[in-house]
Amino acid sequence: MSPSFDASKSLTTLDQDSTLVAVIEMSQTKWLIAATVPGFERNPLKKLDADPDSVLRLLRRWRSEAIQAGREVRRIVVAYEAGRDGFWLARWLQARAVEAYVIHPSSVAVSREHRRAKTDRLDTELLMRAFLGWLRGEKRHCSMAAIPTIDEEEARRPNRERDNLVRERTRIVNRIKAILARFGIRAFKPNLRKAAEKLEALHTAEGMPLPERSRAELRRNLGRLHLLREQIHEIEQERLRQLSVVPDTEKGPLAMVRLLARISGVGIETADMLVNEILSRGLRDRRAVARYAGLTGAPDESGQRRREKGLARAGNARVRYGMILLAWRFLQFQKDSALAHWFCARTADGRGGTRKTMIVALARKLLIAFWRLVTTGEIPTGVALRPV
Repeated sequence: MSPSFDASKSLTTLDQDSTLVAVIEMSQTKWLIAATVPGFERNPLKKLDADPDSVLRLLRRWRSEAIQAGREVRRIVVAYEAGRDGFWLARWLQARAVEAYVIHPSSVAVSREHRRAKTDRLDTELLMRAFLGWLRGEKRHCSMAAIPTIDEEEARRPNRERDNLVRERTRIVNRIKAILARFGIRAFKPNLRKAAEKLEALHTAEGMPLPERSRAELRRNLGRLHLLREQIHEIEQERLRQLSVVPDTEKGPLAMVRLLARISGVGIETADMLVNEILSRGLRDRRAVARYAGLTGAPDESGQRRREKGLARAGNARVRYGMILLAWRFLQFQKDSALAHWFCARTADGRGGTRKTMIVALARKLLIAFWRLVTTGEIPTGVALRPV
């Protein structure tokens, strides 16, 4: 996206007499396309196979029909909701001189009736109303997602893959422990390197050897566990190799990772996640940073009722979860920092509810401090850094 891109409204004046506007309701096999075409009294609606070439041919055909009706189409604008297909279609259309946008699904207002009619046709009408309002420059109709490049999407894959592998490793370890617990065995540690060898010597609480089928299942689980450890190690080594070859003068995501990893208490994995998920996105200010991470409040006010419903949870869940964990760790490794003193002063009453509330505030302040560090070089007050 260009630096002037605003997710809340369009900065380009909309001339509906010369603009072909289309929205796409996407599924795995079929796409429903609705459009507003200059010179057309009706709003065309067409269902196609999930094929981008068919979409491009249809848009060009509508443009030709508009020209035959005496209207000049100088701009073609297409939008669809973010979902399973990601951003590839937007990049594909942009490469073919079609202005494409991706709508945040949660930003489109829908009817809150319990049993409302919902069809693809009604969804396209809803998207079209929201998209036209956004194109007119009116706020609060919908919000657009910044379309990442392929390189930016690829940079997120190692950390996300490692996170999935770690979760799978935890599930297998818990599965092994659950199988052994049925035989009264609780001291076995699946994470040990020689766990497969010690498995053969295990006996039940009654002193009998493990049944053969259960032992075979445990062997297979240990084999998967060994494979997962190798894959996690491969990802970690490749990341370290990339960081080691980055020149000190280079500026970019890898340089940001190295800078964040110098902070005591921040590891390579956490630094890589923060940089590729949020800090390298070019967010405009600290409010946008906190809002994207979902670390802002959700007030609920009506009449005399005033209450706080907790975190908005509308942002990046990985960043939010990682920052709350990092905030607790930050208090252990950075006890002399200004942020740690700020947290201790506001939780002096010793109540658990206060600490739970303020740790979220600390996570928000810490994320903003990291954003300033990687963008302006401003080191948070009192934060200890590791040697270069």
